[in-house]
Amino acid sequence: MVLFENVGYKIESNINVKFKDAEEFLEFFPDDELKITLMLRKIVFDCLPNCTEKISYNAPFYKIHKHICFIWPASVLWGNSKTYEGVRFGFNKGFRLNDELKYLNKGDRKQVYWRDFKSIKEIDVDLLKTYLFEAAEVDSKM
Repeated sequence: MVLFENVGYKIESNINVKFKDAEEFLEFFPDDELKITLMLRKIVFDCLPNCTEKISYNAPFYKIHKHICFIWPASVLWGNSKTYEGVRFGFNKGFRLNDELKYLNKGDRKQVYWRDFKSIKEIDVDLLKTYLFEAAEVDSKM
């Protein structure tokens, strides 16, 4: 495992780590990312009580019929470097969601849309739930 410094504390990158389940995944993160991740996870289970959680690409994905959303803390590297701060909450079929508010980011992606959260205070729970309910509706038609 590789260690690197990040704003006054050490965290381990998971370049060579493979999480076997959500519990092992949750033990990995610095406190700030863990708090955000746990809150987002609770919102997902509140909105999608019948969903299953599976670790894919070393991050939890949530599905009923197909993948609906994922939670990707910045400490779970995509490649060899950290490309954002906080925790990314993504919608696998974000392109199918009504995003008139432009709440979600898409970058150069065609299907996956996301929102990054650097603190719990940034999470608009009601708005995020609205997107989750719509994503579940999209999933039910797949």
